[in-house]
Amino acid sequence: MRGLSPRIAVVVVYTAAMCMNGLDSTIVNPALLTIARDFGEPVSAANTVEVAFLVALAVALPVAGWLGDRLGTKKVFLGALAVFTAASAVCGLAQDLPTLVLARVVQGVAGGLLTPVGMTLLFRAFPPHERMKLSKVLIVPTALMPALGPPLGGFLTEHLSWHWLFFVNVPIGAAAVLLGLFGVREHVEGTEGPFDLTGFLLATPALGLLTYALGFGPAHGWTTPSVLVSGTLGLVLLASGCVHLLRARTPLLEVRLLADKVFASATVLALVTSAGLMGVLFAFPLLYQAALGASALDAGLSVFPEALGLMLASQIADRLLPRLGPRWLAVPALVLATAVFGALAVPGVAENAWAVRALMFCVGLVLGTAVLTVQIAGFADVPPPAMGQAMALFTIVRTLGGALGIAAVAAVISAWGGSGTHETDPAPYRAAIAVTAGLVALGTLGALRMPKEAPAPPPFDEEPEAVAA
Repeated sequence: MRGLSPRIAVVVVYTAAMCMNGLDSTIVNPALLTIARDFGEPVSAANTVEVAFLVALAVALPVAGWLGDRLGTKKVFLGALAVFTAASAVCGLAQDLPTLVLARVVQGVAGGLLTPVGMTLLFRAFPPHERMKLSKVLIVPTALMPALGPPLGGFLTEHLSWHWLFFVNVPIGAAAVLLGLFGVREHVEGTEGPFDLTGFLLATPALGLLTYALGFGPAHGWTTPSVLVSGTLGLVLLASGCVHLLRARTPLLEVRLLADKVFASATVLALVTSAGLMGVLFAFPLLYQAALGASALDAGLSVFPEALGLMLASQIADRLLPRLGPRWLAVPALVLATAVFGALAVPGVAENAWAVRALMFCVGLVLGTAVLTVQIAGFADVPPPAMGQAMALFTIVRTLGGALGIAAVAAVISAWGGSGTHETDPAPYRAAIAVTAGLVALGTLGALRMPKEAPAPPPFDEEPEAVAA
């Protein structure tokens, strides 16, 4: 591996790890009924397999930036990847539900570290003017893998067994760890002062409780004691945590980075676009089933063209960003995305299968162009020492945005009388999709605060930012 470029190694290892993480966020859903039957448990109990993963992932996010800066991004990333791989093997070997849930918790904690630390590793390896090229890499784990999860999960469960949903990670993870050990260079940014224990004790449970409440609230009711207590306590801890982080000399999360106008705009855009996208991906399959009587598999496949559109968006953004600049590429893309989201809610559209495929492709194309543009531009002025903290903060906001989007559309569907199971009236689902269009429209206001010019390249004799300490 001596002849392997460290930057190529970073790209390969990051892509492999994020593909595993992205796939695991959706691949288990089609197998929950089978898992429940195999263990002799009710489906509601099997659902804890997914909830445990998502809550654990959220809990790990606040400490990711601090760990990467203190211990080194390579060490933390490869350590998390090794734990994720080992936990996948334990999931596949599980003989009872408690073992599977516990292994998914470990997977979630490791996955929560992988995303922000991996992005930090990647962005430190490439200077701002080269990061647009990374859009082709970023889009694979963030778009294609989650979209492939449900059909691949259904195929493996039906033709092999649900155990293979987790075994597929083992050879990929082992190879990625091996490549990373020899091909990726270390970067230790260092941190000043002691560990922010108060920030950790406030932010970590806050995100876990909010994720739990947002996950169960729409289905179980917002006034259910567990949901109400979790949501209320989570909000109180989050507010207290933000106050503390603003005042602390060495905070666990550097929320003062939001004072930068461009980074703050990118973070707000991540919140609303993630909410809109995850909301429409949740609501539209339900509308498709209500309007056409389609099966769950057909409904899941109906949104797959969105991933193909996202793949093409990476090519378009790469070419247009240097010419148009972040503002005049993101704003029109978000306006078009609002129109496409609105079109999905128009009566008669869901009844036309080809119209559905075309519009879902456009969702990925236009929204993906805006999201990639904003993400690249938002980090252009973040100084290298703050990259780990900025990436952790950005990932937390984006993750909460997705959870909020799903909770919002589920609440609208419930308020309009839709149950999401045997309803034949498509009106509640169209109303929910209209809400997602409104969320994307809000993003246009944030995009107007993005810079007009793309990041300029450094002088010809300036070395790209080093990836080694």
